[in-house]
Amino acid sequence: MKRQLIIATAAAAALVAAGTVTAVAVSNDGSGTARSGAPVTAQPAAHDAGSGTAQVQDGRSSIRMQDDDANGQEDIREARTAKVTASDAAAAALKAVPGTVAGLDLDADRPGLVWDADVLGKDGKWHEVTLDAGNARVLNQHIDNEDDDARERAALHNARTDAGAAARTAAASHGTVTSVELDDDRAKAVWEVETVTKDGKEHKLLVDPQSGKLSAAPAHDADDDNDDDGADD
Repeated sequence: MKRQLIIATAAAAALVAAGTVTAVAVSNDGSGTARSGAPVTAQPAAHDAGSGTAQVQDGRSSIRMQDDDANGQEDIREARTAKVTASDAAAAALKAVPGTVAGLDLDADRPGLVWDADVLGKDGKWHEVTLDAGNARVLNQHIDNEDDDARERAALHNARTDAGAAARTAAASHGTVTSVELDDDRAKAVWEVETVTKDGKEHKLLVDPQSGKLSAAPAHDADDDNDDDGADD
């Protein structure tokens, strides 16, 4: 009887992998006969193996994202899929946490597509806000106590152009914004904005926090990004 139970369990496990569970019961009447119940269809996971897509299934978003491919097209795909712009995401983040947005990033590292926003709140604390890229709904927010950059605080306080305005400036001539970050590691703090145009070309731009002037990032910035990518391999 134990042997039949083991065989029945193994068979059920194999059927689970195929997406269907068959209920199996072993007779307790001493006959040692295994009885199979009616097939039970397993609930699908948040991953559709047929289409290679993932989806938030709690009603928050209708956006579906394909799995990472080998051609480096993730940013382009995200930009074409997002319904909420970077500037709108910044505005939604500030409704959730009043203060100043320090960074925005379009992210598909989880089921569905989201905007991750870093906000220096009016309470003086750093907040991370996650927003649905389909409807700008706040999915999660928490206080980040790990990093506190005094230079970044000062740069944000002195900036006349905020993250949302920097995103709008870049988007006006360079496509869809996928990332905005206040870079205070340079001699002068600057908004670093990444965009994707309709033809699939990616651009890195700089927006002056004081004047709002847009310029192309120096060529060595792209070289540094490539070096960083290689270091992770």
